[in-house]
Amino acid sequence: MERQRAQELGRRLRTRREELGLSKRQLAEQVDMNDATIVRLEQGLFAAPRPDKLSRIAEVLGLSLADVFAFAEYVVPGDLPSFHPYLLSKYPDMPQGAIDDLLKEFDRITREYDYALEGAQEGEGKSP
Repeated sequence: MERQRAQELGRRLRTRREELGLSKRQLAEQVDMNDATIVRLEQGLFAAPRPDKLSRIAEVLGLSLADVFAFAEYVVPGDLPSFHPYLLSKYPDMPQGAIDDLLKEFDRITREYDYALEGAQEGEGKSP
């Protein structure tokens, strides 16, 4: 995984942890890891974080494992990521402006057709 992608994954994990009011240490205890590992993961310093660690973190943070794995460029058999992580995985070289346009249009379409995204996290389908 490229550094920028690792940093994006770390930012998303940190944001969710903070939304839940968890400290790095509290998260580390709940997922049975060293808090330095959480710090390094959130800083995007792991090019290939272990899937088992990401799985435990996703579970505690209430995140879709498919989304977390998509950001880490891993595959989860039998589960598909939501639109934003899918775009980043499928089209890694797409310019950010194009991704933003697609996310805005996707959000507009889901609202227009009153389509509820199952498992969607708040803010998904919107530009970061």
